[in-house]
Amino acid sequence: MENLTCWKLAAVAVATLWLLSWPAITAGQDSSLLRLSAGNRPPTLDRYSWTYQKPVEPAPLGMHDLVTVVINEHSVVVSEGQMDRKKKAHQDLILKNWVLLKGLRFVSDPQTGGAPHVRGEVDNKMRSESQLETRDSMKFRIACTVVDVRPNGNLVIEGRRVIRNNEDVWEYYVAGEIRAKDVLPNNTILSENVADLRIHKRELGHVRDGYRRGWMMQWLDQIQPF
Repeated sequence: MENLTCWKLAAVAVATLWLLSWPAITAGQDSSLLRLSAGNRPPTLDRYSWTYQKPVEPAPLGMHDLVTVVINEHSVVVSEGQMDRKKKAHQDLILKNWVLLKGLRFVSDPQTGGAPHVRGEVDNKMRSESQLETRDSMKFRIACTVVDVRPNGNLVIEGRRVIRNNEDVWEYYVAGEIRAKDVLPNNTILSENVADLRIHKRELGHVRDGYRRGWMMQWLDQIQPF
């Protein structure tokens, strides 16, 4: 029994010496869960996802192509002003020397009636307060045509729409410059991405006549007599 134990200890010692004499090989730990080698491509959704769908690339645009502009403009203006002005002046003027015209020459005026005397006082006070708050919103969609292509690839678009309902007419006009990369896959572009944006909206008919100003009111608003 003792001989068997000695043989086991000797075998362990020999195995330990053999392992210690083997050349040491060091290697860093691979942190990738997929254990990709250096020659493999990196993991991407299109290679490892079952539900991945490749996004639709927008079609290149050229002359006379159509693009839909989504107009969504909001503006809020708040202005407050206050003025308090006071002006006071006092004038006391005496004309001591003057001249008279006799024939073709000037002579000194003796001012026998006394020196002219002017006295005045001005007291002016003005206080005004003003407050202005306006809110405007415009939201619609309109198809525009590419009318020009800039040397840098930007597109100049222009679109017009006229809606007639009996005697009422609504007319929309949109123009501006866009970048081709800003066009979404569904061939639309937001108005905030349109440079030099020009929007004109005009109404004609009974609806417009109900709230439009007459020519006399427009003239009075321009000259503001009161």
